[in-house]
Amino acid sequence: MKSPASNLQYVFSPKSVCIVGASHEPSKIGHAILRNFLQAGFKGQIYPVNPHSSEILGMRCYASVQDVPSPFECAIIAIPAEAAVQALLECAKKGAKAAVVISGGFSEVGNKKLEEKLVQTAKKYSIALIGPNCMGSLCISSQTDSVFLPTYKLGRPKKGEIAFISQSGAIGGCILDLASRYGIGISKFVSFGNASVIDESDLLQYLAGDEETKTIVLYLEGVKDGKKFLQIASEITPQKPIIALKAGVSASGTVAVASHTGSLAGSAAAYKAAFAQAGIIEAHTLDDLFDLPKIFMLPRTNGKRIAVLTNGGGNGVLAADAIEYHNLQLASLSSQTTSALKSFLPTYANAKNPLDIIGDADAARYEKSLQLLLADKNVDAVLVILLFQTPALDSSVTGIIAKAAQGCAKPIVCVSTGGEYTEAQRRQLDSMGVPTYSSPSSAIRALSKLIEYCERNCP
Repeated sequence: MKSPASNLQYVFSPKSVCIVGASHEPSKIGHAILRNFLQAGFKGQIYPVNPHSSEILGMRCYASVQDVPSPFECAIIAIPAEAAVQALLECAKKGAKAAVVISGGFSEVGNKKLEEKLVQTAKKYSIALIGPNCMGSLCISSQTDSVFLPTYKLGRPKKGEIAFISQSGAIGGCILDLASRYGIGISKFVSFGNASVIDESDLLQYLAGDEETKTIVLYLEGVKDGKKFLQIASEITPQKPIIALKAGVSASGTVAVASHTGSLAGSAAAYKAAFAQAGIIEAHTLDDLFDLPKIFMLPRTNGKRIAVLTNGGGNGVLAADAIEYHNLQLASLSSQTTSALKSFLPTYANAKNPLDIIGDADAARYEKSLQLLLADKNVDAVLVILLFQTPALDSSVTGIIAKAAQGCAKPIVCVSTGGEYTEAQRRQLDSMGVPTYSSPSSAIRALSKLIEYCERNCP
């Protein structure tokens, strides 16, 4: 008998899906799922199932799974728990190799016997079952979208190299929405809920061999098999960074986890030690789950010498503080770089690091300064701080920075803090592959994680 995990490709890249619980009511989960598949441009066959409708969104609807005329590879089940168990069996008999069970009402509310029936069916038929009690999955390349939140409320990111695994649908939804807003690409997303069959370790194992995924992000409330998880993670981290946020580290949080996904939270100290042993990068906040992954899109570097380029002295000071706090170094600029900077900077600007090119700096001054810093052999990475509120600085600088980053062997990270205009420029930079942050401290913290990972894994 095949392992259910061996069929995980049918979750992310099925050629046909059956949506059990499809609905013509826009407020229903089954309606959002069907619409999302259609809006994503899914190329495969879709079979909506609802006993009360003959047509939904222009598609023929079937009264039952048995009425579906052909076998299908993946089932999306969004009906009450009791009915979901029978539906899974019917889908198995139709040849389903994978299932995403959105339905709640299982072990997370104490109904372990009902969940066990799901597990037995999935294992008997080698079905890669995600859930139950989950938000769905998303694969950008295959245009598969079983996430039950509508696109007008939750944006869908563009194609990228970050995979996100979340035990919580709510946390996953927040990250997807942020990634979409800032133009950060993802490869795959999955909310795995109660992890009754496919757990976090199975998903890690699958993503280890996924050529579309270069960085893996995890939100965990508990781990089903600690030994298995550690072994798999340890094998992956030298090739692909794994960033993980462990929730339920307080006494109150542990209780909340049990009622959310039915998981055993475990001690914070144990997870911290395990993450360190496996080379997992530990996130501590929801912001981290968005801030840290995008830093790994940058070139790898073992160097700790950071140059700071800014048009506001105070931000340069904050950056210097953060660099020292995270055990990095302010780069000592070469005499050639210093001399070249003095040739065009105002006489009242100091050609040293942090490099404050003064509040009247325009895009051209940023361009010349950045080129010199990147060319300096004493510099391993550059932090560019942009105060867009100054009159001379306009949006053209984003294109200059993005162009400098293309093909550059050194990481470039940007900081910009402000309102709507500033946020628009940040989104532009992020969408062009230059990670941005709202403060020097958050940028340097992310950069320190990249350097720490490279020191451990990059020759």
